[in-house]
Amino acid sequence: MTKIAVLGAGSWGTALSIVLADNGHEVNLWTHRKDQAAIINETRRNDKYLDVEIPSNIKAYDILTEAIDGVTAVVIVVPTKAIREVCKSLNDVLNHDVTIIHASKGIEPVTLKRVSQMIAEKLENYKEEDIVVLSGPSHAEEVALRQPTTVTVSSVQMDNAKVAQDLFINESFRVYTSPDILGIELGGALKNIIALGAGISDGLGYGDNAKAALITRGLAEIARLGTSLGANPLSFLGLPGVGDLIVTCTSVHSRNWRAGNLLGKGHKLDDVLEQMGMVVEGVRTVKAAYQFAEEQQVEMPITKGIYQVLFEEKDPKDIVEQLMNRTKREEMDDLAKLLMERYS
Repeated sequence: MTKIAVLGAGSWGTALSIVLADNGHEVNLWTHRKDQAAIINETRRNDKYLDVEIPSNIKAYDILTEAIDGVTAVVIVVPTKAIREVCKSLNDVLNHDVTIIHASKGIEPVTLKRVSQMIAEKLENYKEEDIVVLSGPSHAEEVALRQPTTVTVSSVQMDNAKVAQDLFINESFRVYTSPDILGIELGGALKNIIALGAGISDGLGYGDNAKAALITRGLAEIARLGTSLGANPLSFLGLPGVGDLIVTCTSVHSRNWRAGNLLGKGHKLDDVLEQMGMVVEGVRTVKAAYQFAEEQQVEMPITKGIYQVLFEEKDPKDIVEQLMNRTKREEMDDLAKLLMERYS
């Protein structure tokens, strides 16, 4: 057993800490809030995020130097907008080799960097191929209750992925490995966009047919963009692809679904984000994916429609009508063309 630092004491960081603690590891859970660290240590609770008891082998810290002292692995679980700042702080105090694992899902607007790329840019002595990503259909609320969950860890350096697999795997948290870090990260980030769309559809009062269409055609968009960037198209049929897409589009645990649901009911974006009280990663990712699609010349009509709802204040019903009245076409023509170009 070993000592591990988990950076980020939100719902997902807390849930992953519980998995590691169940495996007998000593877990240092870092938060930037002193009051939150004190409450966790005194009450064994983190009720703002999860309604569970926190194991005794998890200790919360608000001082980063103390949190990483003597650890063999650092798990980064902060919102994507905080990745660079946290890594800069980590770089100032990390003076020994560790395995870097991240479980954040998103793409940085403007730069279009994935999380592993952002980490590698900010951390000295770590390259993108050294980073491990953990992703898959895994609501924190269910993970913390030890309900059966499966995820994937991925790294260019497969030895690092196997280290992460060994740290996390147990009887309720099954962990697979994959070498396709590009596909794993893109699948985990882009599915949040489609979850916003699924929530909007439900908020508008549409039924299962509409949501099934959104999920299926959304997966096609994700696969088109990912394949154009060099990801393995089969990755999008796995846990961090279709698996994560299904759970995020259909569960009330999903922040992105809940935000979309409020938008579909007529609420404005600023009001929705204030009401949520937690980061909705899909909102930032929509900006990045819209820009990605333009640069890669990949058609992503659902993403474009959601972008228009979020940032151009278009009526969601008008966007649905826009999608339904697109020109006739074959279902898989764009993806088939990409695959032919790639493998011919």
